[in-house]
Order: sequence, then C-alpha cells, then structure tokens
Amino acid sequence: MQKHIEINNFQLLNDKLMLEGNCSNISTDSLKASGQMLVDSDSYAFIYKLENEQEYIYVRLTIELWTALKNVINNRLPVVLQLNGLKIELENIIEELTYLISNIEGNANYGEEMVAKVEEAFL
Repeated sequence: MQKHIEINNFQLLNDKLMLEGNCSNISTDSLKASGQMLVDSDSYAFIYKLENEQEYIYVRLTIELWTALKNVINNRLPVVLQLNGLKIELENIIEELTYLISNIEGNANYGEEMVAKVEEAFL
C-alpha cells in the first residue's frame, strides 16, 4: 500500500517554502528526498517522492499549493518539508516541476481539466 503525506500547513517565506506534513503512520527514520516527482491528474496534484530503505512515501502537493510553488520556481527558492521535527529539503523540485509543467502544457493525456488548471496556475 502506498503511503501519502498530506500537507496540512505551508508558509512562503522570503528565502524558502516551508511545508508541514501529517505522517502519524510513517516512520521518519532514514527518510530522505528522492529528487523525483510524479503527477496525479485525477486529484490535481504533483507528487514528490520521499524514500527510505523499504519504500517510497508520496508527498501530495495539491492545487492549494500551486501559487506558492509558482513563486518557488520563479524565485528559485528551496522547499523544506517538516515532519515530526524532521526537516527534509525537497531536492531537485524546481527542475522536476518545470519539466512536468512543460510536459503537461497542451497534453491531453493528463486530462483536459488538469491541463487547464496547470496552464492557469503556472503559465
């Protein structure tokens, strides 16, 4: 079963985007950034993959975060996820988001609504 982290709070600061996640059923021992992302077009979310020795854990970056993520891209800001006192920088997120956005633009394979929402938010 895939494990997901939902972002329950975020704050765009001058020098970074801070995300707070809920992970009560996930061990944060040896959890690290993978530098890879996916798209969940059904839920209108970008997914950042964290990993440990056994599995991937998916951080859901929902549409509510997209304005902040656009600022991250435009200003080349780091994104830091805070989980139970652990801070993890989401490495390679700008490059991954930029690639995914350019791939989604005008691409009906992601669904018309996802394409429209991404184009509206980022382009």
